[in-house]
Amino acid sequence: MILLGAHFSIAGGLHKAVFSASEYGCTALQIFTKNASTWKERRLSAHDVKQFDVARIQTGIRWICSHAAYLINLASPDRHKYDKSVKALEHELVRSSQLSIPYVIMHPGSHMGAGEDKGLRRISKGINKVFDHVPEATCQLVLETTAGQGSNLGYTFEQLAAISDMVKAKERVGFCLDTCHVFAAGYDLRTKTAYQETMQAFERVIGLDRLRVIHLNDTKKGLGSRIDRHEHIGKGAIGIDAFSFILNDPQLKALPKIIETPKKKGPIDYDRMNLNRLRSLIEW
Repeated sequence: MILLGAHFSIAGGLHKAVFSASEYGCTALQIFTKNASTWKERRLSAHDVKQFDVARIQTGIRWICSHAAYLINLASPDRHKYDKSVKALEHELVRSSQLSIPYVIMHPGSHMGAGEDKGLRRISKGINKVFDHVPEATCQLVLETTAGQGSNLGYTFEQLAAISDMVKAKERVGFCLDTCHVFAAGYDLRTKTAYQETMQAFERVIGLDRLRVIHLNDTKKGLGSRIDRHEHIGKGAIGIDAFSFILNDPQLKALPKIIETPKKKGPIDYDRMNLNRLRSLIEW
């Protein structure tokens, strides 16, 4: 069974996202466990957790990922922002653990002019601090590849490996490969040869055994643009073939694959369109 899904809204309750995913025929999904655009934290009640558990049982969807708030920046040189980021990530790991969510996906961070080396060290230091503060968290922290826009870190496999190397509890860290991001960062996926070279590079530097989630997104911008702009599957600069390579790669079959493609208002259901387009590529 291919684990395929989308990022769904939690409007009306966390459990609503699970039922929405089921309505789209998804076998996996991604959510925010709180309002992602604010620092305000969400405390889960026993009822929240129960509703989520019931939704998961009724739908049969087991593979659920949460995405940490975009405000979190463990590479920030600003002490106040850094401390708030550490605390916010702690809350996210605790919430996701309460919901029995296995993976919390996070953008590593932006150094904001302080330099890449300092930023990478601050990220790993922050992760170590978070893990020390919430040893009871059962979910794994999953670092996402980035496009390298601005001062964003994590746009090379080597940067992600460097962060992991400085984390004490390495078993608590996994990785997420975003197709839009890696392509924008300069890793080609458009031909079978290019795809294989990129995956071999990931295996060599990080290890495919540490890959936990794949984000399937096409991109509005070209190879190596370092610009993060998602596009509908097969309608961007990456093209449709790359998604066929991923969906039919036996090394990746067991991994949840999530779309984060544009959700525009109007008569077209873009999530259904993109999911159906991906399903049409599966040869299993």
